[in-house]
Amino acid sequence: MSKAPPKKLSRLALLEQYKRGENITALLRGDEVQNSEEMIEVAYDLQTGSYVSALQDESTRLHKQQYGREIASIISELGEAQTIMEAGVGEATTLSFVLQQLDVPQAFGFDISWSRLCMAKEWLEAEGLLDRCNLFTGSLFEIPLPDNSIDVVYTSHSIEPNGGHEEAALRELYRVAGKWLILLEPAFDLAETEAKQRMQKHGYCINLFSAINSLGYDVVRHELFPLAINPLNPTGITIIRKPEVSRNPPALCCPVTRGELVPVNGAMFSPQHLAAYPVLEGIPCLRSENAIVASRLLSTTDKR
Repeated sequence: MSKAPPKKLSRLALLEQYKRGENITALLRGDEVQNSEEMIEVAYDLQTGSYVSALQDESTRLHKQQYGREIASIISELGEAQTIMEAGVGEATTLSFVLQQLDVPQAFGFDISWSRLCMAKEWLEAEGLLDRCNLFTGSLFEIPLPDNSIDVVYTSHSIEPNGGHEEAALRELYRVAGKWLILLEPAFDLAETEAKQRMQKHGYCINLFSAINSLGYDVVRHELFPLAINPLNPTGITIIRKPEVSRNPPALCCPVTRGELVPVNGAMFSPQHLAAYPVLEGIPCLRSENAIVASRLLSTTDKR
C-alpha cells in the first residue's frame, strides 16, 4: 500500500497551524519518512523569532550561555582559529554566545531560512557582534564557500532534520572545513530506546556516526555532550580532525560552480554561471534555486 503524500497547504495556512502549536515539519511530511529541504525551510522560517524570544526566560538564557561557552572552550582547545562558521546558524543565538567567549576575527553563518537570518542580523547587532559576522543563505548540501576555507566549522542540531542525507551533509561540511569539523547533533548511537524512537519518528539523522566511520574521517572525540536541553533528544559531540591541506580564502562563491561572485546592482553575479543571486536586507541569498539567469549582467561586470 502506497504512503499518503504530504498535505498541500498554503504558507499562510501553515502559519496559522504553527500558531496553534502544530508541528509543521510533521504536517508537511505526512506519512513520508524523510524531510525535504523545502519542508525544513518552511517549518523553520515560520518559527522565526522563537529562539530570540526564548532567551527572555532566564533559565533558557543561562543554558544557552553555558552551551555557547562550552563550544568556545572546545574550539580554543583545538588551537588558534582565524575563522569559524556555524552551519545552520538560525537566529545566531548559539553563535552569539560562542563569540562572546572566543576572540576570533571572522565568523560565518548560513541558514536555509532568510527570515531567521534577518532575525540573526538584528540579534547580533544588538549584541555588538555583527561586525565580525558574515551571514548568508545556503544549503547544507551546496555551501557557497571554497574548499578548505574555514578553520573550524561546527553544527548545532543542523544536520538533525536531514535524516537519510547524513553522508551528503558530512561531505560538504568536511569539504569547507580547513582544520576541524565539530558536530553537535542527536546522538542516536548513544541514546536510550525512547529517545531513539522519537528521533526516528521525526525523521532525524540516525546514521550520522556510521556515515562518519564509512567516510573514514579522523574522529578525535565522540561522546554525549553534557548540556543537552531535552533528554529525549540527547546531543552528541563529535570532533573530526582534517589533515593539513592547502587553504583557500573564505570568500563567498557560487554554490553551483564555486566560482567568484561579483557585486552588481545590489546582487551577487556569477560570471561562470551567468546568474545573479539576490541580496535582501544585506543578506546574500546563495542557494542554487535562488539563481536568476542574467547573462546581460556579464557586460555590466566587464565595464567595472
